[in-house]
Amino acid sequence: MPRMIFLNLPVTDLKRATAFYEAVGGIRNPQFSDDTASCMVFSETIYVMLATHDKFRQFTPKPIADAKTSNQALFCLSADSRNEVDDLVGRAAAAGGVADPGPKDEYSFMYGRSFEDPDGHMWGVNWLDMAAVPTQPCMTNA
Repeated sequence: MPRMIFLNLPVTDLKRATAFYEAVGGIRNPQFSDDTASCMVFSETIYVMLATHDKFRQFTPKPIADAKTSNQALFCLSADSRNEVDDLVGRAAAAGGVADPGPKDEYSFMYGRSFEDPDGHMWGVNWLDMAAVPTQPCMTNA
């Protein structure tokens, strides 16, 4: 069985967040959803658990950060093409997100853009030509 990932995100408006994630390709799984959380399925191995702040506080004693003013993590989804990258970012913007809050990545072997959801959680969407990667220099910020 492949390893699965469940991202848990606190949201201020569960209905709005659920509609946003449906617009960018997530499918709400009612088996693991209720009026305090929505389980959004992106693939057999990727799930995004949206939780109201009250629900999210049940899992951690730490304060919930305001993702619009601070950032602890960046999430990234793969895409099969440059067009799929543009399509997904376009759907995010149309659903109330912010397109391209970060710089675009544009190389011959990689193309990436980003979006923020309505709560400020930042997502990257990247296409990568794995066959071309070994011929490129190492990418570092150093």
